[in-house]
Amino acid sequence: MSAEPILRLENVSKRFADFFALSEIDLEIQEGEFLTIVGPSGSGKTTLIRILVGIEELTEGKIWLRNTRIEQLPANRRPTCMVFQSLALFPHRSVGENIEFPLKLRKQDPKRRRARANELLDLLHLPQSFYEKRIQECSGGERQRVALARALAFDPEIIFFDEPLSALDFRLRKDLEKELKDLHQRTGKTFVYITHSLEEAMIMSDRIAIMRSGRFEQIAVADEIYARPVSRFVAEFMGEVNLFDIEGMASGGLKGNGVEIYIKPGDSGHLLNLSAGMRGLLMVRPEAVRFMYSGETADFVVKGVLRAEYALGSRTQYKVEAPNGDELAVEKLREDRFLGQVGDQVMLGWDVEHTHMITED
Repeated sequence: MSAEPILRLENVSKRFADFFALSEIDLEIQEGEFLTIVGPSGSGKTTLIRILVGIEELTEGKIWLRNTRIEQLPANRRPTCMVFQSLALFPHRSVGENIEFPLKLRKQDPKRRRARANELLDLLHLPQSFYEKRIQECSGGERQRVALARALAFDPEIIFFDEPLSALDFRLRKDLEKELKDLHQRTGKTFVYITHSLEEAMIMSDRIAIMRSGRFEQIAVADEIYARPVSRFVAEFMGEVNLFDIEGMASGGLKGNGVEIYIKPGDSGHLLNLSAGMRGLLMVRPEAVRFMYSGETADFVVKGVLRAEYALGSRTQYKVEAPNGDELAVEKLREDRFLGQVGDQVMLGWDVEHTHMITED
């Protein structure tokens, strides 16, 4: 990736009457990057991508494509392309005619169009015999590939994706997630993708941008966001999580609600960056929590009652009720499953290196 961003947003806002769908967004996207924007419904991600592709006008701010301002350019004059959730293919035309459509608009001669369409069919792992096949005869996965081939025929600098896999069944969606990641690597194009699916984002992306109420809550690589979220919202959005209210003590130790802390005084505050009087959220993911047996020790311990067990294929998830009523999640690989029964008294433990402290303002 180059040092200079291919796309830069500066103070971008979008207002509908008195409602701000986007509020002072800043963002830099590197050339060749796969950036995925995720967030709950109404967070502003669809509005943002429509502004970036030129379908929607912004209210305030600047958008730079390399060294050129583009926020006033109409969609057809921007070197970008969108793959819509609906795909927007021409249903009564052939696969080849759909792929060639951008080239026909540029008045390329038929032989060059046909040659380029065949190249793209090969790139998307579709037989060249599909050139004559009608879109109505194609499966859902084949239509997705045709839509991608047509987008690449535009030869855009950036391809935007508006939840293109959301209508597909689970197995096909999993296959196409991997194919999209592979396609990104083979083409070197810049991909900007929006989705509700956190799993999609984590599988495909170089970076993930979490949106909330028209702003970015956190932008980082998947591992960073999962292990070190900046807020309760991000921690909970990134999957199952256990959170405890914690306060730093003058002794250097920690006081927790519902959790017993056995870290040596002076170590815990330093390791978790929580000074005396400060409050925070102690976070531990379910896979870092273990069932403890006689003689075992841990930096953090919670006693409770096993209330439920759920088989998740290769993993098993457990729900444990703590004495204060909080519910904790534990996840184990299937071969390491807990041998007790629902209703048993249990003790959970984990160590400080598997925790993260969230100190929100």
